[in-house]
Amino acid sequence: MTVGDAEWALALCRRSVLKQAKIRELDRAMGSLSDEACLDLGGDNGVVSSVLRTRGGCWASADLGERNVASIRALVGGDVRAIEGTRLPFDAASFDMVVVVDLLEHVEDDGALVREMARVIRPGGTLVINVPHLKPKSLIHAIRGAIGLTDAWHGHVRPGYSIAGLRALIAPHFRVEYARTYSRAFSEAIDLLLNGVFERVRGGRGSAEPNAKGNVVTRADMDSHRRGFALLRLAYPFLWAISRLDALLPWQSGYKLMVRARHVPAADHATA
Repeated sequence: MTVGDAEWALALCRRSVLKQAKIRELDRAMGSLSDEACLDLGGDNGVVSSVLRTRGGCWASADLGERNVASIRALVGGDVRAIEGTRLPFDAASFDMVVVVDLLEHVEDDGALVREMARVIRPGGTLVINVPHLKPKSLIHAIRGAIGLTDAWHGHVRPGYSIAGLRALIAPHFRVEYARTYSRAFSEAIDLLLNGVFERVRGGRGSAEPNAKGNVVTRADMDSHRRGFALLRLAYPFLWAISRLDALLPWQSGYKLMVRARHVPAADHATA
């Protein structure tokens, strides 16, 4: 890994109101770290993996597909592995914390992946999950589908999770301590705009390589569309100001969901 490899992604992250919101919520959910053994699943092209490594702990990473793994490895080096099916390529009870970033919605058998997380987390360890929040009546979600930015385009096998649905999914192995939605309608509109513009710039072609994670921005995308990303940097103050309007909608749930849960061994479930 070189400084240049990481800098392009970190520079883009610093000019993304959506990624900044995600990182703030991850920090809130994870709390302070020191020497914990941590695993991130998903990684968001490597930029989230890179940021998490600045928060303390000793990290490993894994993701779906070699393209995503290569993108993460280019930024962070170290222990980055491919997930085969739903099997996590790590030993049992290897980690104090597992952080899952925009991954569960891409996996057909999400229950099997949750069981794998329970296997690799030590008893009493922490699970942090970021997923799309299920909002079936969302007007913006309907517009997203109407212009072709469907769940399939995003690589999603399901549109998201409700708090109750995610709690039920992980309940056999984890006890939810904290659940919070974030990024309301104005931020969701920014997400719609940016994805729509990016797809238009690419001519609707998408990636030449099928990707289970949908639209993942890589170094190659940056190199191919430098002018567009330069304009995005210039637009950042305007987009940031729009995202602040979310504060005008305190009654509304966000389109992203963050959950923190504690691993509860089977014996503890039996006596609970």
